Amino acid sequence: MNSEEEFYDAETGLESDDSCEVSFKDACVYESKQTVNGKVPSENGVWERRTTLPAPMFSRNEFSIWGFLKKCIGMELSKITMPIVFNEPLSFLQRITEYMEHTYLIHKACTRSDSIERMQLVAAFAISAVASQWDRTGKPFNPLLGETFELTRDEEGYRLISEQVSHHPPISAFYSESLNQNFSFHGSIYPKLKFWGKSVEAEPKGTMTLELSKHREAYTWTNPMCCVHNVILGKLWIEQYGTVEIVNHSKKKHRVIYGKWTECVYSIEPKVYEANKKAEKKSGGDSKKHKQEQSTGGDDADEMPDVQETVTMVPGSTLLWRVAPRPPNSTQMYNFTNFAMTLNELEPGMIGVIAPTDCRLRPDIRAMENGDIDTASREKERLEEKQRAARRERAKDEEEWSTRWFQQGNNPYTGAADWIYKGGYFDRRYPHLPDIY
Repeated sequence: MNSEEEFYDAETGLESDDSCEVSFKDACVYESKQTVNGKVPSENGVWERRTTLPAPMFSRNEFSIWGFLKKCIGMELSKITMPIVFNEPLSFLQRITEYMEHTYLIHKACTRSDSIERMQLVAAFAISAVASQWDRTGKPFNPLLGETFELTRDEEGYRLISEQVSHHPPISAFYSESLNQNFSFHGSIYPKLKFWGKSVEAEPKGTMTLELSKHREAYTWTNPMCCVHNVILGKLWIEQYGTVEIVNHSKKKHRVIYGKWTECVYSIEPKVYEANKKAEKKSGGDSKKHKQEQSTGGDDADEMPDVQETVTMVPGSTLLWRVAPRPPNSTQMYNFTNFAMTLNELEPGMIGVIAPTDCRLRPDIRAMENGDIDTASREKERLEEKQRAARRERAKDEEEWSTRWFQQGNNPYTGAADWIYKGGYFDRRYPHLPDIY
């Protein structure tokens, strides 16, 4: 066992997700609607998804991560489990599903005949996926081995299945597809952590692959680095940085994409962009670069940047995507977006249809969502012990864990190690799934 891998339980939630962006449909449908217990009443027999959580988040003012960590000095990292007060009521499998919040960009790309336009929209989709992380310093629940999450959105034309395929190291695999077979989007994520004094840096290892079947195109990319500032002192805040290279495996470089993950994304011709950069350099201006020494030097907290538009548009650029406002109650609801608010909702008719391993059925997450922190803490401890006991039994019987919906393989475009969807989940036959809750 590797202490870095196990400490994932202590930190994955710190790579956050809180966007100012919501799908356009949700922004239009839910505005000015009256809610009952956080849900929008059905109209004409059509169920409308909730726009708030059953209970607001509790205050974390009386707790500090450093106050907890300093008690663990001298302990093995593999023995450290973060208190539930630092969680948010979602599983990490649900958290990575927030990639699908802006699926309309993929649908739009599928309709474009020009490959450059498709590439630009795919790039916007890749970048917009991290927009919901702003201010989301709550840690999602660590998925149990074998845990799953499915999401079907008929009105947005896609469905998704994810599975926790490994516990040591922690790896989450997902596969989504359009209902009209226009695209498939899949990948696996294994966060690697590094500690830099006052901050924690997370590298989300794994390749994202998007296939546009109609155009016979495949795009791959990796996610940006994530840094959680002020783990010891000051206000926690999230920074995303690094280069995200989106590769169309049959095209040359045609456009440069630039912008800010909390604001907007632009596209421009490479020559124009480079000329502007040279002019900017001559005038003495330069873009900020992430420096690890900022996290290690001095005793002061790292200054959190203002949430304001700071992207300077280069003349001749095309706007591809702009973040949308968060819901008005977001700060009381773990800084969730409208999309995130819906992920743990049990819609009518779901029980008995979704797999018994689905995140929505986790009692600890459900209790936390309902504002019952004591029950949530007890259930979390019970589930973790149940998982450890199951692992001991497998070791005793010399039995290897077998994944259900994904298998190890290689990405067909990059050749890198990956987890490939085996199919069959949506056939709704779940007789041999483990009892993990």
